[in-house]
Amino acid sequence: MTTPLKLTCKVRFGRSGAGGQKELQLRPDKATPSARTPRVSRFMALAIKLDRQIRDGSLKDQAEVARLGKVTRSRITQIMNLTLLAPDIQEQLLFLPAVTAGRDPVILRELQSLALESNWRKQRKLWEELASGAARF
Repeated sequence: MTTPLKLTCKVRFGRSGAGGQKELQLRPDKATPSARTPRVSRFMALAIKLDRQIRDGSLKDQAEVARLGKVTRSRITQIMNLTLLAPDIQEQLLFLPAVTAGRDPVILRELQSLALESNWRKQRKLWEELASGAARF
């Protein structure tokens, strides 16, 4: 025997025109938080995609990306610096849990100095400190 499904929502009946038939209008509950992908996860995915397009010749260089995206070259550099991170860190950024409330667990600014560290072992150590120090995961 299955348990019946119970749906609770506010219902508003409105009329379609003077003396018209009543219509049932369901509106989503505004109190229900919607999960969103962390911004740095989207930036990481974008950086990988743009890097691939530059390498295969679809895009000339980062200056062209900036021009097409109508953003500054420095902003594109900040985003593209994410490709300098160790592959396992990139993967962790791509799969950060969805944010349901509050701020993102990691922001792009926090990753800039980490990305400019050329030694992946040091990067991993810095990443662990960032992740554990913030205690946001």
